[in-house]
Amino acid sequence: MTATTTLPAADVSVVSVDDIALAAYAYPALTTVRQPFEEMGRAAAQRLISHIEGTDAGDEPDLHPELIVRSSTAPPAAPAR
Repeated sequence: MTATTTLPAADVSVVSVDDIALAAYAYPALTTVRQPFEEMGRAAAQRLISHIEGTDAGDEPDLHPELIVRSSTAPPAAPAR
């Protein structure tokens, strides 16, 4: 959106995935979910190596995506009365 574009209503939120570089520079800046790609790749490689070697890969990796809140999300709605 640009400065001449009408912004959506205050109760509308837009969220992207993977925290691409342009998300922070969009207008409004996009809230996004940042994926732990390095840890995901490391865990996938380790599981593949374990599979090839016929050993136990262990538990599922504990990966934590991160929510990066920017200006494309509306504030929480007021509780209904």
